[in-house]
Amino acid sequence: MSEFTDPPTSHWLPNYRTVWRWHFYAGVFTFPFVIVLAISGSIYLFKPQIEAWIDRPYDNLEIHHPAPVSEQVQAALSSVPDSTPSGYEFPSTPKSAARVLVRKEGESTRVYVHPETLSILHSVPENQRFMKILFRLHGELLMGDRGSNMVELASSWTIIMIVSGLYLWWPRNAKGLGGVLYPRWKMGSRILWRDLHSVTGVWISTLALFLLMSGLPWAKFWGNYLKTIRTMTGTAVVQQDWTTGSERAGGGPPKTMAANEHAGHGGGGRSSGVMPKDLKGFDRVAAVVAPLALQPPVVIAPPGRGSENWTAKSQTPNRPYRVNLVVNGTTGEILRREGFQDRHWVDRLVNIGIAAHEGQLFGWPNQLLGLLTAMGLVLLSVSGVILWWKRRDKGVLGAPHPSMNAKFAWGTVIVVVLFGLYLPLFGGSLILVLLLEKLVLSRIPGVRHWLGLNAAPR
Repeated sequence: MSEFTDPPTSHWLPNYRTVWRWHFYAGVFTFPFVIVLAISGSIYLFKPQIEAWIDRPYDNLEIHHPAPVSEQVQAALSSVPDSTPSGYEFPSTPKSAARVLVRKEGESTRVYVHPETLSILHSVPENQRFMKILFRLHGELLMGDRGSNMVELASSWTIIMIVSGLYLWWPRNAKGLGGVLYPRWKMGSRILWRDLHSVTGVWISTLALFLLMSGLPWAKFWGNYLKTIRTMTGTAVVQQDWTTGSERAGGGPPKTMAANEHAGHGGGGRSSGVMPKDLKGFDRVAAVVAPLALQPPVVIAPPGRGSENWTAKSQTPNRPYRVNLVVNGTTGEILRREGFQDRHWVDRLVNIGIAAHEGQLFGWPNQLLGLLTAMGLVLLSVSGVILWWKRRDKGVLGAPHPSMNAKFAWGTVIVVVLFGLYLPLFGGSLILVLLLEKLVLSRIPGVRHWLGLNAAPR
């Protein structure tokens, strides 16, 4: 990369060497995060298939006359003494076990109940299921809100890395498409690795940016940032259909639009430990919900204290097909139905993005595109490290030197401000790094030399 000459600059275009330098910094910071998130995300794309494989012993049962749902729930409660029910998941097939979610001392447990014999086939704490652990690894590095902020920061800088990489790649004096749209295989290993790095980045850039941006609503800081903006603009809703940060850690089905009606029990959200007045409510609500043929998995959940309103929710990973219901547990009357078309346009847009991010919006092609993009990000990071190793001088980090003739560019300022507004953690960290570099690191000769803060030779 050092063989490039700086293209002419203007008052609007950013200085080439400055962009190169920050592209390098972004790559160094994001490398370990990209590897972890790309690999964990690739596995999570196949969540339905993986969970079906894990649960296969409980989905091929001999069932002739299922017991009432209330008895299945009671069997699960008896297997976990002093627990309360937080949700009943309909069997996915006529030969599948029922999944009953019970809660004790704030922890949710998934109990697999044989629908006919009422025997307990298996039970597992909700947060110890493989895909739950993988989800927390991918979203928060198993570190709660602190990890969520780290993932958001890394994702923000990865966006900057990709955008700056596109600026560096943009053909200015290219002679042919070699090194632009396909790698040159016969010009030595250094050119090959550089081409693999740049060409891979170009081909996956659009999908990678989509994956990164569609994942931001899950992040703790950005998710709260979005909630604040929605409150200020009057577009906020009582309960959004996705969770952020540590909200995911409670286990059990997510909350729904009915959460405000009965103490957070919408759709089987975190139970307050209240036992329903009558478990027969499960039978009445199940009898109403089952004929509706909602997209599985479908979960019904009891009300909170002082309410008769139960909830039912389709939790299909293809979110545009999700439906939320509020049902009177005594009469069986459906009091409210909310489908995708009933949600605010912001919620619809975010949910489409989440479904595509998880590879569930349009079947296996969605999973394949996600997998190719994730593997492309791994190749992008690995090739960047190899390029750095090949071009670095011993005893220094190997960052590109600042340009001596860098000009103030209004275009750069505008772009940075816009990115800072959209990605507040990036904006804050950028200010911090610039101040640290200017006021501290550049004043220490050894550190200044190692970081390459000396101006590039003419």
